[in-house]
Amino acid sequence: MDLVIRGRNVVLPDAIGARSIHVRDGVIASVRDYDDFDGDCELIEAEENSVVMPGLVDTHVHVNSPGRTEWEGFQSATAAAAAGGTTTLIDMPLNSIPATTTLAAFRTKLDEASGKCFIDVGFWGGVVPGNTRELAPMLEAGVVGFKCFLVPSGVDEFQHVTEDDLREAMPELARLDALLIVHAELPGPIDCCSPTGSSSDYQTFLDSRPRAAENEAVELMVRLSREFGTRVHIVHLSSSDAIGTLREARADGVAISAETCPHYLHFVAEDVPSRATEFKCCPPIRERANREGLWDGLAEGTIDMIVSDHSPCPVEMKLRESGDFFAAWGGISSLQLRLPVVWTEAQRRGYSFQDLATWLCQNPARQVNLESRKGSIAVGHDADLVIWDPHREFTVKAAALRHRNKITPYEGEQLTGVVQKTFLRGKKIYDDGQLTPQSMGLMLV
Repeated sequence: MDLVIRGRNVVLPDAIGARSIHVRDGVIASVRDYDDFDGDCELIEAEENSVVMPGLVDTHVHVNSPGRTEWEGFQSATAAAAAGGTTTLIDMPLNSIPATTTLAAFRTKLDEASGKCFIDVGFWGGVVPGNTRELAPMLEAGVVGFKCFLVPSGVDEFQHVTEDDLREAMPELARLDALLIVHAELPGPIDCCSPTGSSSDYQTFLDSRPRAAENEAVELMVRLSREFGTRVHIVHLSSSDAIGTLREARADGVAISAETCPHYLHFVAEDVPSRATEFKCCPPIRERANREGLWDGLAEGTIDMIVSDHSPCPVEMKLRESGDFFAAWGGISSLQLRLPVVWTEAQRRGYSFQDLATWLCQNPARQVNLESRKGSIAVGHDADLVIWDPHREFTVKAAALRHRNKITPYEGEQLTGVVQKTFLRGKKIYDDGQLTPQSMGLMLV
């Protein structure tokens, strides 16, 4: 063996207990009892109360490079991910220039990412009006699936699709057995809103993005998935009203799944201050009762996973001086904080380390067909692991995060759960605040 990592609280797919994880050539060769390990290799011992968990898998990250690298970039994004215990991320097809909607654009992005990543990185392609012929070549080249928007995305390079556009693309996606992930808000309910309050008042912004926009979009995607047999996934679900629709569709055999995000599970609209545009995202952070409905959706399994939807921008684009929620860029920076944010809220509600691993590791890996090598501590899997302290509290300081732009609504939040060490294929890439200088991440294509 090359390495043994052991701890008293090792999170396996079917148990939590004292185990030793034996690594050879970057792969988990065996998982044994705590005291059963080879004495002729390196031994790393987790602290008594620390947890050893699979490296986190984050399938919803906007790296924004090339073209808008000043918003984030592969080097800073993957550094922040490693510091947060994430060992695999999947990059969104926007807000890069060019957007990943053609084979040529995908190759450009691969060239940009190569040699810059501290963790393993995969890629989504995009569905936009008129690019159906590009889908098969992109899938063959290695994208994990395709994203579309049902409302304007906020950038000109990635146009939203109508039902007619989906009727063109979805038969091809079904033929390819490719997953379509959907920003599920419809323009109609949004266009019908005429909020009259101040643009610096969060409630005014919330009123402009009603739950009906999400609810009707989910209903549309259920109907189209059933009609065409296309696998569909709803990204960043914020309306708990839609959970019943998803539950019924799944019970009826419709191939539809959903995710939510830490900010919807942690923050509530009632507590967002005026002018605090760092909280702006679409769909928006909703009311306290809605938050609890999302937790219920996770508990019953209708919501499958929790991903970051890390969507950063330069600080000035948040317009903190004017506090205009309508003009500011919408997106939450949280890539490094997903584990402690979710654990802080999950432990309050009685959830376990295994629940955490299901939502943050196992199900995201399964979503992108990486479950045979990522997301679980199991023989044959990559030795991607995180050791973290579930009892240690800390106060978030944005300036200390490894995101390129130091603005986040988590500034000043008291969270529980500190990442101590992160391993990528058995190599330590993060150790108590120190990041390896080597970028060892692979392109998952």
